[in-house]
Amino acid sequence: MRKDHLNNAFLLLAAVFVTALVVSNIVSFKLISVLGFVVPAGVFMYPVTFAITDIVSEVYGKKKASQVVLVGFISAALVPFLTFIAVILPPAEFFGSQEQFATVLGAVPRVTIASLIAYLISQWHDVWAFHFWKRLSKGKFLWLRNNLSTMVSQLIDTVTFITIAFAGVVPTQVLINMIFSQYLFKILIAAIDTPFVYLGVKAVTGHWEVKEEYYAES
Repeated sequence: MRKDHLNNAFLLLAAVFVTALVVSNIVSFKLISVLGFVVPAGVFMYPVTFAITDIVSEVYGKKKASQVVLVGFISAALVPFLTFIAVILPPAEFFGSQEQFATVLGAVPRVTIASLIAYLISQWHDVWAFHFWKRLSKGKFLWLRNNLSTMVSQLIDTVTFITIAFAGVVPTQVLINMIFSQYLFKILIAAIDTPFVYLGVKAVTGHWEVKEEYYAES
């Protein structure tokens, strides 16, 4: 396995991770209705980040996966700050969409903080849990560690974010319904992403699974 191929693949995976994370945070402002449940549009994009960390964990090891999580956190923290600057800059006289621009891109501090906390806890857990199950399964059953780590991490993310962002703002029953509906979609997408995790590992390494993390040192 050529080192430049591994390095290029890692950069590509990290780029997809950050893109999915940032876009999911931005588009989550839009609420959509699916099968009677109201969920943010980002619920379909954010799970991509967990698939990416699983691919990186499988191929490059825990250290590299943790680096991707850290880079994602820095990006997620910078975006609200940079967009806030764009919002407060005085608009041109002929620009008539300042209010809409501020509504879409203006960060709500409590929601932003909730998002960052939930992200950091759930993503660190995903990396830890993936390697816990990998050691336990002796490098076999990628589908098992992919699903177990992601589904628990998604639960942590959903409960943490919605509780911090909306507790005391909406009735308890509404809070529970929000957690249930979002988590339902997240675990469905987590199950669907398993073939793509296999394909990602195969594309980078030429193998469907990596039993030993020798690629991290290649």
